[in-house]
Amino acid sequence: MMHDDELPIDESLVRGLISRQFSEWSGLPLTRVQSGGTVNAIYRLGDRIAVRLPLTERFGADLLNEERWLPLLAPALPVPIPTVLGIGSADATYPSPWLVVDWIPGAIPPPGSVADASPLADDLAEFLVALRRVDTVGAPPGYRGGAVRELDGDVRLCLSQIDDLADTRALAELWSESVSAEDWNRAPVWAHCDLLSGNVLVENGRLSGVLDFGAAGVGDPACDLMAAWSILPAAGRDRLRAALDVDDSTWLRGRGWALSQAVIALPYYRLTNPTMVMGSLHTLAELLAG
Repeated sequence: MMHDDELPIDESLVRGLISRQFSEWSGLPLTRVQSGGTVNAIYRLGDRIAVRLPLTERFGADLLNEERWLPLLAPALPVPIPTVLGIGSADATYPSPWLVVDWIPGAIPPPGSVADASPLADDLAEFLVALRRVDTVGAPPGYRGGAVRELDGDVRLCLSQIDDLADTRALAELWSESVSAEDWNRAPVWAHCDLLSGNVLVENGRLSGVLDFGAAGVGDPACDLMAAWSILPAAGRDRLRAALDVDDSTWLRGRGWALSQAVIALPYYRLTNPTMVMGSLHTLAELLAG
C-alpha cells in the first residue's frame, strides 16, 4: 500500500458498486488497469468506459472537482479529456464518491520515451494556451497554483532524504534559484496542476488526450511547465518554452515545480511505487542536464 489510510479496493467491490448504482453496465467485462497512479484505482469497464475510485477517502473531493469542471473545460480544449458518464455515491461498502468516465485511446509515454519531441511539444503548448484562456469565474484554486516557495521546507527536508538517489547539492542550487524567482503578478488562469507523463496520452507521437483534472484550478500557470522536464527532452523543452513565450521568472518557477514534485515524491513512494520513482528520477536527471 502507498498510503496509510488506503482503502481496500478489488474487483468484487467494484462489480458490486456498478451493479447497485449503474446496473446497465453490470454485464460488461471489468479489468484493473495497472498504473503508477497515486490517487485513484482505475478499472476498465468494457471497451469504452473507465471507473476511477479514490485510493483514500480524502481524495474523493478531487473527483467532485472533475465532475463539476470537466464538462466546462472540454469544449475549449484541442484534445480529448475525460467525459463524465456518472458519479458513484459512497455506500456501506465504499466510503467515497467515485467516477465513471469514457475511455480515451492512447498510451502513456514512459519517461524518456519521446524521440521526436517537436510534435508533442507543439501539442502541449496548444493545449496549455487553450486551457489558460478558459473563463475563470467561480473556478477553484489549483492544487499547485500558488507560490512554489511555500514548499521550501518540504523540499529541503526531502532532499536530505535522497542523497543516495541524486546529486542533492546541485538540486538544492536549482531550487534556490526557483524560490528566488519573481512571483506571478498577473490575473490567475486555469492550470492542470499535475501535467506529468502519467496524465497524458499519445498516439503516433502526438498528444491524444489529457487525464486527471482532480488538481486543476486557477493560479500561476508555471506549475504546468512540469511537463517540460517530466515528459520532454531538452529540444522539446526549448520548443515548448518558445511556443508559450515563457519569461525567465516563470521558467524558473516551472522548474521549481518540476523539482519539488519529484523530490517530495521520492521519499514517500520509494518502497511502494516503482513507476513514480522511475518518473521522479527521470525528471531530476532532466533538471540536472539543463
